[in-house]
Amino acid sequence: MRNTSLKILIVALLISALGILSIYSSTYRKEGELWKNIYQRQIIWVIIGLIAFMFVSNFNYRRIWDFIYLLYGITVFLLLLVFILGIERLGAQRWLKLAWFNFQPSEFAKLITVLFLAKYFSSKTADDVSLRASRLGFLRAFILPFIFVAVPIALIVEQPDFGSGTIIFLIFFVMLYLSNIKLRYLLIVLVILGFAAPLAWNFLRGYQKERILVFLNPNIDPLGAGYTIIQSKIAIGSGGFLGKGWLSGTQSQLHFLPESHTDFIFATFAEEWGLLGSLVLLSLYFVLIRQGLAIAGKTADPFGKFSALGICLMLCIQIFVNIAMNLGLAPVVGLPLPLMSYGGSSVFVTFLSLGILANINKTRAVF
Repeated sequence: MRNTSLKILIVALLISALGILSIYSSTYRKEGELWKNIYQRQIIWVIIGLIAFMFVSNFNYRRIWDFIYLLYGITVFLLLLVFILGIERLGAQRWLKLAWFNFQPSEFAKLITVLFLAKYFSSKTADDVSLRASRLGFLRAFILPFIFVAVPIALIVEQPDFGSGTIIFLIFFVMLYLSNIKLRYLLIVLVILGFAAPLAWNFLRGYQKERILVFLNPNIDPLGAGYTIIQSKIAIGSGGFLGKGWLSGTQSQLHFLPESHTDFIFATFAEEWGLLGSLVLLSLYFVLIRQGLAIAGKTADPFGKFSALGICLMLCIQIFVNIAMNLGLAPVVGLPLPLMSYGGSSVFVTFLSLGILANINKTRAVF
């Protein structure tokens, strides 16, 4: 049990170290004090995340059960507060200024959604998660939880942060499936989504429509909306098998690749460390997710099992979408790569989530 938690921590720190190296490499040539200190800020956030991991891993996760609805309410309040006191960057208002750092409530909304659904579809007894879900009708199995999940999704999309809103919906939909609700309910939802998809196009903002069109054909606007994804693919391809070496990337260090330390950190990493380094990084993520799934499989408590599965799902979706986005296999949605991309809120929430996983592993024997 302890070996699993220790392995999770070691792998998370290794990925964080690779992220710090890539952030430093992509920013050290940029002018200004902000860029010179950015990797140091990431180190501080990793340390804060490590402290959060150690605290949460020793805090009985079952005690979270009584506070989930309160945490949900606080999260919604913070998302509303963003529209009043939020900081605007690049046309998006997503951050709250707290002392010396910026805080992004949408990152916490992902974890709170997982915990909320884990409580909703389980019970306090050590019964199978599916027992409760299989007895629910369409109203309680889909409509009610969707209403609760739709509130933060709507607020996040309005910021606008379409990527995070989409991730939360995907978490919700897959967790519905994992809860073993009746299959016909999921089919009904898929049919509704199929009919609603063409209508949704009319509600997208202009830049969101551009990103989808550029995803289908980046060359329609190579110097505009398609520029970033073209440069990302150039960076990844130019890395070859062994890469150009640390501090030797051209696309990121010569500033051809925008957001090389955040959304496109994988392209920065792949250019310098090549296919071999990318496979090592993917292997570390695989070990992390595999350990989380092993914890879920060995946990008898339904709330712990569902929480562990949801956390693994949250990380999997973000990893897959970000890397696919860098490779041009998904639209650009502004989603960080867990533990790699620069961003305090993302790093903190990821370590917090892994701490919950470690505690589930530690206390599962009780159930």
